[in-house]
Amino acid sequence: MAEKRSDGGRRDFLKLATLGTAAGAVIAASGDAVAEDARDAAAAADYRETEHVRTFYRLARF
Repeated sequence: MAEKRSDGGRRDFLKLATLGTAAGAVIAASGDAVAEDARDAAAAADYRETEHVRTFYRLARF
């Protein structure tokens, strides 16, 4: 009786590798969007030199 060769393991590996690559691309793309949102939030909380801040600096000089 001839021995049958099973390539199921190799095929399963290639399927999982393809899915893993696609999932990695999706995660990388969503990570960029999250980082961009974080930068926008940080920009909203940035320091702003307003009139009262300039007055404080002027009066606090030694």
